[in-house]
Amino acid sequence: MPTSIAFEQAVMTLSPRQWNESGHDMARAVDALEQGKVLFFPHLSFPLTLEEVALLDPQLVDVKRKNISFQPLTHHLKGVASAAKSPAIRQLLTRYYQQSCQLVAAVLPDYQQVLHSPTNTLRLHPITAWRDTTSWRKDDSRLHVDAFPSRPTRGERIMRIFTNINPSGQNRVWRVGEPFPALAQRFLPRLKRYSPLVSWVQHRLGITKTRRSHYDHLMLQLHDSMKADQEYQQHGPQLALEFPPGSSWICFSDQTPHAAMSGQFMLEQTFLLSPASMQDQGRSPLRVLESLAHQPLV
Repeated sequence: MPTSIAFEQAVMTLSPRQWNESGHDMARAVDALEQGKVLFFPHLSFPLTLEEVALLDPQLVDVKRKNISFQPLTHHLKGVASAAKSPAIRQLLTRYYQQSCQLVAAVLPDYQQVLHSPTNTLRLHPITAWRDTTSWRKDDSRLHVDAFPSRPTRGERIMRIFTNINPSGQNRVWRVGEPFPALAQRFLPRLKRYSPLVSWVQHRLGITKTRRSHYDHLMLQLHDSMKADQEYQQHGPQLALEFPPGSSWICFSDQTPHAAMSGQFMLEQTFLLSPASMQDQGRSPLRVLESLAHQPLV
């Protein structure tokens, strides 16, 4: 049996029903988020038009891609199998980005001017479709923290907003894990050493868009080590969460261990944030790992 985590230790529930609505608990929201908690909005839905409901079809995703992705600042859309559906999907994802910005302004106002590099996705496949056909390293039903293999962040935070848009009542089921400092202490001794030469070669060969820093190397190693450790997956500290249709949630996915277990049809908005823009940058994975490694990592 896994070690159980109390709901209150991992989740903060918030009351807004509108994307531009603040509330009495907003002052505590940033603190909870920076601790690694999930901010859960049980009544924050993203209603779809009839035209948008018709887009909830996995066949609209290019067979070479996992999801449809969109960069709202450049209007660049990727992963759509049907060109005829691209305008409607672009409009849907633009609207979700705009609503997400309203949510940040209402709930996380200190972040409003410092979040950057927005990208969002339309996730149409059932989780089981990918879990059953992918490698263990890409299996997101295993507890992990997010790290980008080809896009080094050099310590930038990864904040994600999610909304369950399932039209048939299916919950999105997650597992979340232990606080990041405990996670890092557990896995850091087993991570492979960083090589600046390997980082340089990977960039020269086009494997990465920029050179991986020591931090990026450790985060990728942590991601892989967590997923490869079956004992940890089965018995490590964790909590099961269910996000019903019509609910939304936010977390720092580079800090909060998470695993997607079941569900289908979701919108997700990603932003990056510099640790220097946090209320307490000491809670960032970069500062935690630097403290444990006793050296700068970027």
